[in-house]
Amino acid sequence: MSMSHPPSTTRIPLCQLPAGALGRVCELAGDAAFCQRVREMGLGESAFITKVSGTTTILCQVDGNRIGLSHGAAKQILVEQIARR
Repeated sequence: MSMSHPPSTTRIPLCQLPAGALGRVCELAGDAAFCQRVREMGLGESAFITKVSGTTTILCQVDGNRIGLSHGAAKQILVEQIARR
C-alpha cells in the first residue's frame, strides 16, 4: 500500500511552535472565558498564526497584528505546524 506524504495533523501547544514557523490553530483548551477572549483577539480555530519569538512571553502574528501571550496562555492554544520560514 503506497501512501503519498499525508498532511501532518500533530497538534502542539503554540509555545512549542518554532520561532518563525507558521501554524494553524486547531483547538483552544482553556475555559470558556479564555477561549472567548482568544477568539476576540483573532486566534480562533482555523486561524493562521506565525510565532515570531519567545519562550516565557510568546510574540506571534495574526492577520498582520502582533500579539504577546503568556506561556500559560500559549500552552492552551493547540496548533499544527504548516510551514517554516
